[in-house]
Amino acid sequence: MTRRILIVDDSGFQRTLIRGILEDDFEVVGEAENGSEAVDLFEETRPDLVTMDIMMPDVNGIEATSDIKERDPGTCVVMCTSVEQRDQMRQAVRAGADGYVTKPVEEETLRSEVENALAS
Repeated sequence: MTRRILIVDDSGFQRTLIRGILEDDFEVVGEAENGSEAVDLFEETRPDLVTMDIMMPDVNGIEATSDIKERDPGTCVVMCTSVEQRDQMRQAVRAGADGYVTKPVEEETLRSEVENALAS
């Protein structure tokens, strides 16, 4: 069974990059550019995993992660963050994040982190 993934990032470039890395092995069920859209799309698509940017307008990735985990604790969330966001990363872990990768996203690292999150 193909695992379903939702990609969330306010950068269209980052969403395209992540899609390109994952779409051969996973079904990308949607893309959102902020946390509010992410929660709405999550409700519509019920993916197995969400890749989540932290810093976004409207609802940030930490708030969206917490909301998604409240709705379905079994959904995996892998945060995509820049190295400078260590405090936010700690907050994301408290919100329920299952893993993280740093930007710029590297293919091997993202694939590995997604597989590890889905395996746990």
